[in-house]
Amino acid sequence: MAEDKDLPGLVGALNEAGAEASAEVWDDAAVDWGRFDLAVIRSTWDYSWRAAEFTAWAERCGRLTRLANPADVVRWNTDKRYLADLAAAGVPVVETRYLAPGDDVGLPDGHEFVVKPASGAGARFAARYTPRERDTAVAHVRRMHAEGFTAMVQPYVRAIDTGGERALQFFGGTLLHASRKGPVLAPGTPYDQRKVAHPGLTDWTPTEAETAVAESALAAVPGAPELLYARVDLVDGDDGRPRVMELELVEPNLFLWLHPESVPLVVERIIGAARR
Repeated sequence: MAEDKDLPGLVGALNEAGAEASAEVWDDAAVDWGRFDLAVIRSTWDYSWRAAEFTAWAERCGRLTRLANPADVVRWNTDKRYLADLAAAGVPVVETRYLAPGDDVGLPDGHEFVVKPASGAGARFAARYTPRERDTAVAHVRRMHAEGFTAMVQPYVRAIDTGGERALQFFGGTLLHASRKGPVLAPGTPYDQRKVAHPGLTDWTPTEAETAVAESALAAVPGAPELLYARVDLVDGDDGRPRVMELELVEPNLFLWLHPESVPLVVERIIGAARR
C-alpha cells in the first residue's frame, strides 16, 4: 500500500479551518459513516482488486451521508471500460480493446502495446510488450482472466517517452493545477513487479488544447453529476494532439505536496460541499 503524502496535511488544514475532519479506512466496519456531513474518498488504492466490494461500500456510504464523488460515479469509473463511453461521446482517447474472461486472446502485431487490467491503480498488473514478447503477453492476459479480471490492450503511446503524461486536476468544477510525469512502464518490466506510479513528477502549465480535451471528458461523464474532484490524465497521440489516457474520479492523487498553493482552495471546496 502506497503512502498518501497529502492526507495528514489535508486533514490538518481542514481542522485548522474549523471543520471536524478525520481519516478513516473504507472497509473498517466500526466506522459510523452517518455521523459525517461529507465523506471524501481519498487514497483507497487497494480498491482495484476488490472493486465489487468497494462499489457496494460506496453505495452504502452514499445512503448514510453525502459521498464525494457519488456512488454512481464510483461504479462507472472503477471500470476502465468507461474509455469506450468517452470515445462514443467524441472525446479523444487512447485506442483501447477489452478482453473479458472467455474472450480469445487477440493481441496486436507490428507495434509495441500495453496490457493492463480494466480495474487497476498505480500501474499494478500493467506491462509493455513488443511483438516478440507476444507469448509473455498472452500469459499475462490469461493470468488476469484466471483471476476474473477483464484485460485492456492499448498501443504503447510513444510520445510518453518524450512529452510524458500530463495530469490536469479539477476541484469544485474548476482547474486546480496540473503536473507532468515521465513514463511508468519500462521495457522488459514484468507485469507483477511493483512500479513507481508517478515518476519524475513536476509542475505543468496545461495548453489550451489539453484543457479543452480534459473539459470535454468531464462533460461526457454519464448523468452530468456534480464532481467534487477529478483528474484527467493526457498523452499526445501520433498526430501530436492530446487524448485521454485515464479519467480519475474515484481516488486520484491530488499531488498537494507538489502544489501547496492549492490547499486553501481544496479546503474551502470540501467545507462548502459539507455544508450543502
